[in-house]
Amino acid sequence: MQLPTVENLGKGPFFLMAGSCAIESRDLAFEIAERIDVITKSMGIPFIFKGSYRKANRTKIDSFTGIGDIVALEILKEVGAHFDLPTVTDIHESSEAAMAAAYVDVLQIPAFLCRQTDLLAAAAQTGKAVNIKKGQFMSGASMKFAVEKVLHENPAAQVYLTDRGNSFGYGDLVVDYRNLPEMANFGVPVIMDCTHSLQRPNQGSGVTGGQPALIETIAKAAIAVGADGLFIETHPNPSVAKSDGANMLPLDQLEGLLEKLLKVRESIV
Repeated sequence: MQLPTVENLGKGPFFLMAGSCAIESRDLAFEIAERIDVITKSMGIPFIFKGSYRKANRTKIDSFTGIGDIVALEILKEVGAHFDLPTVTDIHESSEAAMAAAYVDVLQIPAFLCRQTDLLAAAAQTGKAVNIKKGQFMSGASMKFAVEKVLHENPAAQVYLTDRGNSFGYGDLVVDYRNLPEMANFGVPVIMDCTHSLQRPNQGSGVTGGQPALIETIAKAAIAVGADGLFIETHPNPSVAKSDGANMLPLDQLEGLLEKLLKVRESIV
């Protein structure tokens, strides 16, 4: 299993980070991973399975946060081993880095935490790849400092940068596609988060909204401006997902979307 790098991306297809928002159960994780694995293998798309072992950033006190850290991490490890796939999960505090690194291949830094120096350093020190999500309050150009923090701790670290939109007022996000080439200038693979960038946060209900009908639009534009990878959260039934269901792609729509995106990619390389 090989993680995508600037060197091996070349003129091939984009790569995909995908899975449900949170690890809800072993059966669901395996169902999603198996379906995406079949689709991406048939299309030659490198695939990294995503699942959060814990959701630390929740609006309400009674929001779902997880099924238990080690239980969820064990499921991630089992999925990776069974399908021979790299896996990625979020970490939220420095103390979690070494724990999560024992189970996954990529440590993801949530957007709200992309400036946390100790967290970035702890992730780098594990030797795992680090995917840093660009803060909703950050420009693409300013993310070079996050990359520098990781490389200061581990000059050999594999770093990814992921855009997930910018805050637009209190309850909406917009995508500024200038951020993708700006971040690519740092010599790291650049990813577009096609689902979180369509969130509508800070709703009065305490549940984040979303516009999943625009996932295809966001993804097509990202590939057209040169994104190396796409991040897509998907679920067999988003309406019953325990986290971020309002902006997830239904799993049965993924194959058709990827077919369209490959055509966009082929037209520009």
